[in-house]
Amino acid sequence: MRVLGVDPGLTRCGVGVVEGVAGRTLTMRGVGVVRTPVDADLGHRLVAIEQGIEQWLDEHEPEFVAVERVFSQHNVRTVMGTAQASAIAMLCAARRGIPVALHTPSEVKAAVTGSGRADKAQVGAMVTRLLRLDAPPKPADAADALALAICHIWRAPAQNRLQQAVAQNRLQQAAALHASKQASKHAPKGRTA
Repeated sequence: MRVLGVDPGLTRCGVGVVEGVAGRTLTMRGVGVVRTPVDADLGHRLVAIEQGIEQWLDEHEPEFVAVERVFSQHNVRTVMGTAQASAIAMLCAARRGIPVALHTPSEVKAAVTGSGRADKAQVGAMVTRLLRLDAPPKPADAADALALAICHIWRAPAQNRLQQAVAQNRLQQAAALHASKQASKHAPKGRTA
């Protein structure tokens, strides 16, 4: 499975592609950052992010896109920028029919380091180790994008099994309801005196 991880941000949007399957050696296919100038108009910055992500999608042809789920921060302005960049990444993937998964920062940290409270240095060190890199990717946004991709590769099989079980359960419930309606429709009506 090839996954593009996106660590959304308006100034620096981390992107990283990891290939592999759960339980096997993972391979980094690319890592970088889509940058936008702080003094540029918001619309132009969003277009630049879109163009950068489209370029990554063209070059790496991922099967999935994993985006960090936006969480509440103290700075509303930062949250808005992160949410806007996140939406651009999801839009680019959806336009191509590529499934998108959202993972919280604590899910990613727990998947990669074993602790949902790991700091950026710990995440970078584990990404370096897991992907057999010479040094942690810089800036931290790039390492975070790789961590998102790793998290999705490791979590996707379990999530898929869960989704399949839920879908199967819904089918069984629908079939039982349909059978019950059919039985009551064809049951003999009681006579009234």
